[in-house]
Amino acid sequence: MKEHYDFSKMKGRKNPYVKHLKQSVTMRLDRDTVAYFKSMAEEAGIPYQTLINLYLRDCALNQRKLRMKWAS
Repeated sequence: MKEHYDFSKMKGRKNPYVKHLKQSVTMRLDRDTVAYFKSMAEEAGIPYQTLINLYLRDCALNQRKLRMKWAS
């Protein structure tokens, strides 16, 4: 292995997978909600963040809308 590599003559190219990268966001969720997804994720054997992402992706792909009715 060389001690020094010269990258100055390399041609750069865009990452073809950039559209598949995930974006980090901060969300404030109820403790009960997090506990629910953690228990489901444990049963499925996947991280709970992955499970939440899969659930939200399914909602987005199927264009599910939340129906809320406020008590009067």
